[in-house]
Amino acid sequence: MNTALLPFHPGARLPATAKLLKRGERVLEPDVYVTPYEGRPVVVKDYRRYAGTPMALLARLLVWREASMLRHLAGWRHAPMLLGTAGGLLLGMEFVSGTVLGGDAMDAGKTVFRQLRAMIAQLHAAGITHNDLHTSNLMVSGGTLVLLDYASAMRLPRWMMRLPLLRELRRSDLANALKIQRRLTGREITGMRARVVAQRPWVSGVRNGWKRFYAWSKA
Repeated sequence: MNTALLPFHPGARLPATAKLLKRGERVLEPDVYVTPYEGRPVVVKDYRRYAGTPMALLARLLVWREASMLRHLAGWRHAPMLLGTAGGLLLGMEFVSGTVLGGDAMDAGKTVFRQLRAMIAQLHAAGITHNDLHTSNLMVSGGTLVLLDYASAMRLPRWMMRLPLLRELRRSDLANALKIQRRLTGREITGMRARVVAQRPWVSGVRNGWKRFYAWSKA
């Protein structure tokens, strides 16, 4: 990816031609925008505001991790194509045209949710947990469900997926998929799927502890 093809104004956070999709506001959250590149629209995750700061190394690590994940998933129809990185702080990927899951995308009905569960199962079979499944990360494009954001994803040897923490991450991915289905359809989850959605007590304890620590650190 060549930054010369992304015409930045001096001192500007975005290229002159960019359409902002999401402003990075939280710590290590990138600006995300769509901009023309080599004659086609591309999505760029831009961490350049951390250049020259103590956070730059972590920002570069996030770019490297997500780029590595997209390279590993190259050719998988449920992931956007990686176009490259630049300067260690920019990541460019294919622009996926379509509709965010929900609303008009619900015309696909049960097919979408079957795709969602199958997609999660395929990731897990490859030793990958996504860890950040939300409707804002899911697009329906030509009847195909595409998962957009892999910044929080992890890829580990498949034998490690049997470890308690990794089992919990797998359960959490599936639980999030089922919660999305419940929220969009209004139908309650029953039977074995309800047990999947129920959070383990020890996980609730860890998450509540983290939330308290985060609130304290921001005080």
